[in-house]
Amino acid sequence: MSSALLVIDMQNGFIHPEGSLPSLGMGMPNIDSVIAENAEAIAAARTTGVPVIYTRSVFRPGMVDLPLRMEGFLPPNFEMLERGSWDAEIHTALTPQEGEAVIDKNRYDAFLNTPLEQLLRTLGATTVLVLGTVTSICVESTVRSGYMRDFDMYVASDGVAGAPGQHEASLDIMGAAFATVLPWREAIAAITAPVALAGPSVSTAG
Repeated sequence: MSSALLVIDMQNGFIHPEGSLPSLGMGMPNIDSVIAENAEAIAAARTTGVPVIYTRSVFRPGMVDLPLRMEGFLPPNFEMLERGSWDAEIHTALTPQEGEAVIDKNRYDAFLNTPLEQLLRTLGATTVLVLGTVTSICVESTVRSGYMRDFDMYVASDGVAGAPGQHEASLDIMGAAFATVLPWREAIAAITAPVALAGPSVSTAG
């Protein structure tokens, strides 16, 4: 199988303590551990030749392209993840290497109105291992969308972060219907395992 690693929205605005959402008290539990697991998974993918693709949630000044339902979660006139800002950048612990694709999006689903599917098809990737934030929002939306496009979706259970309760429920839902959910080390091993080719049958009958 040909595979890719997809790192969803591991941006300062979501996961850095000085980012826009953590500054509002909307940080995620165990995020330092999840950042560390992401860094190790990305390094392992690079070592094994699995392409690494990143996504970023970014918005225009004034957040004019913010999904309407998101407005209810934010204080009036609050801006975050503005295109080109520090807030929107990927955390320095996970910086993309030269040549690694970064897909900008303004909706939860990383396939929606982006070149992600085209990129995966060009890479010949049929299997996608997903890490990142937020488990029940952008991660799950992207996993469902990838599944509906006939990609074999995997989710790193130790490489995603989200709100308590929602995080666990989302992993259960994705694992039941849309993806294989495993710790990232097991997932990397699974998606990089050589495919056994069936050879001609040999009869031992005399």
